[in-house]
Amino acid sequence: MRDFLERSEAEEYAGWFKAPADATRIQIMTLLARSSQPLKVGQIVEAAGVGQSTVSHHLKGLADVGFVLVEREGAFSWYRLNAECVDAFPSAAHVVMGRPAPARNRSGAARGRRRSDP
Repeated sequence: MRDFLERSEAEEYAGWFKAPADATRIQIMTLLARSSQPLKVGQIVEAAGVGQSTVSHHLKGLADVGFVLVEREGAFSWYRLNAECVDAFPSAAHVVMGRPAPARNRSGAARGRRRSDP
């Protein structure tokens, strides 16, 4: 175990921890986690009770760090929670706190585009 994280790794973890640190983002992540299928922005707007630009802004932030996956179909975009990324979140916390990362199960790898995943 290293005594400290390299700056680039620390910045990446900071992005992962910062992404869900907003009540609207938590609502969006909860909605996506409890949905049996991907959702369109309009469905998320209706459920969250905030404007479309706000939801789009938060979805972009969540997608940038890999918590949300975007599936484009023509003019529509469908959003779903990236289960692999969310499952890895506790591992990131362990690493940051200097503990060994728990073993990860890679069998349920999520599909879709993402910049990186925790």
